[in-house]
Formats: sequence, structure tokens, C-alpha cells
Amino acid sequence: MIDRRRALALATLALAVPRLGQAQAAPIKIGMSGWTGFAPLTLADRGGLFKKHGVNAETVFIPQAQRLAALASGAVQGVATTVDTQLVWSSSVPLTQVLVLDRSKGGDGIAVKPGIGSIAELKGKTVGVDGAGTTPYFVLVYVLRKNGMSIKDVRPVTLAPQPAANAFIAGQVDAASTYEPYLGTIRNDAASGKILVTTLDYPIVVDTLAFPAEMVAKQKDEIAKIVAAFFEALAMIKAQPQDAFRIMGERVNLTAEAFGKSASFIEWQDRAMNQAFMAKGLPEFMAEAAEIQLEAGVIRQKPALGPMLDTSFIR
Repeated sequence: MIDRRRALALATLALAVPRLGQAQAAPIKIGMSGWTGFAPLTLADRGGLFKKHGVNAETVFIPQAQRLAALASGAVQGVATTVDTQLVWSSSVPLTQVLVLDRSKGGDGIAVKPGIGSIAELKGKTVGVDGAGTTPYFVLVYVLRKNGMSIKDVRPVTLAPQPAANAFIAGQVDAASTYEPYLGTIRNDAASGKILVTTLDYPIVVDTLAFPAEMVAKQKDEIAKIVAAFFEALAMIKAQPQDAFRIMGERVNLTAEAFGKSASFIEWQDRAMNQAFMAKGLPEFMAEAAEIQLEAGVIRQKPALGPMLDTSFIR
């Protein structure tokens, strides 16, 4: 006969173990970085908006150069990155973009030390920039190309965005290609040099959220909820900016005020902006970016662009 103490223990154990078929599904992990444009996903995560919309999702900080490996291994199920990088990654893992997160409005740029007054004057100079296939590299290659030059005309020093900014301020490189919030550290240190060009001059940095094509086909409901949570995050930023900036800023060790300043250099894309840009602008930019990546040797062949964009989640 089972005594009362043992019966209570068994009952407690039974309550602690999920019933068959009721186990909590593994979260959908979205790999991203501290780039300001991705921050509404942080707000959706840490502000409880994913949960509110009924989807088990979370964001994970992973350097851009390592995000593809994390995706391929299954460590993350979604990625936030730029269109140019999505094109590169799609050759390894077929990806479908479902949402435009932001467009850079001065949030990416190339800084130069005093005495350098033009892109042409970068010839032979050291440039701190992340590796091929990353956004800072694409920005550098694009700007050089538009000024009749190539990556062979400069001396790249491979550094991630934050170390590139730090090395520039320390005087260890002649120039740096980086982005917010790290570009902001250069803005605040005029003695180190100046920001020569940004995405106000070359509007070429567009960030999107993508998932493997197979997942988009099979898990439309969950992805739709993630997209809806992002749009609600944008609404929260508009209605409660200080609270939103605080939550997003804490993730990257910035005050609400500093984060708000960083956010002034990007433009988050609401539903209407998504609809307009996906209809006209994004497809054309994808084609141009693919051409530049091919020319720079970052990709060996252009990917099929049609399957890389699904507009159904923003209708």
C-alpha cells in the first residue's frame, strides 16, 4: 500500500511532467546582432510581444560572419541581416525574406582620418572592415565601385564593426567601414577623423528577416505571428518611445537617450512601407546587389531571386 507521503510525491511528479503531446515546442531562434535596425525584434522578445502573439520565439546575438553557420547547423531558425548578405547566404541555405526590418539613413558609413577628403584618396590606405560577405564589406565595395575603384585599390584590415571603429579612433587604420551604434563613437570623437560618406549618400543598406524556404512553407502561422509582433513593436516605439528605447538600449549597453540618438540614423519599416518597397524597389535592389557581389567575387553565380522574397506576410 502506498503511504500518503509517497502518493503526494508521485502526484507532484505527475504534474511536473508534461502530458504526451503537450510538451513545449522549442523556440524559434532568430540570429541577429546589436545593429540598431534589428532592435524592434529585441523589443518583441524582451517586451513580451512574441508571447502576446502566441509564438515561442527569441532573439540571439551572433556576429554576422557566424550567423550562416548557426543557421545551417540549426542553432537558429531565422536570420536578420542585410539584403546583400541574404544573397550570399542563400547559396548555402535557400532563404526566403518575409519582412523588411529597416533601411539605413546614415547608420552605415565610411570614416576617414584627417587629411583624406575623397574616396579616391583612399587608394593605398588601410581600411578596417569586416570580411567578405558582410555588410560593411559590401558598403565599401559598392562605394569604391561607384567611384571607379575596387577593393584591390585599398588595403583591407579584417575587423568586426565594433573593433573597426575602435581601431580607427585609436589611429591604427586610415579608414573604417562600420555601422551604428559603433559609427556613433566616431561621430563623438571628432579628433580621430570624420565620416566621409554614409547611407544618406548611398542608400544601399536594407535589412530583412528571413527563414529557410522549407520552414516558410511549413510554418506560416508562426512566422506570421513573428511579423505581427514586429509591427506591434514599432507601434510601441511610437507610443512609448522612452520605455521602448530603454528596453532596446539595455541589450547593447546604451542608455535610452543614446539609443534614441542611434535610431535617428535608420528608418524602421512599418507595414505600409513594407508593402510599397516590396512591390517596387526591393526586387530591383536585390538584382543590383547580386551583380555587385558577383563582380566582387563574393558569390560565384547569381541566385534565383524570385524564391527569395515572400510578400504574403505583410499584406
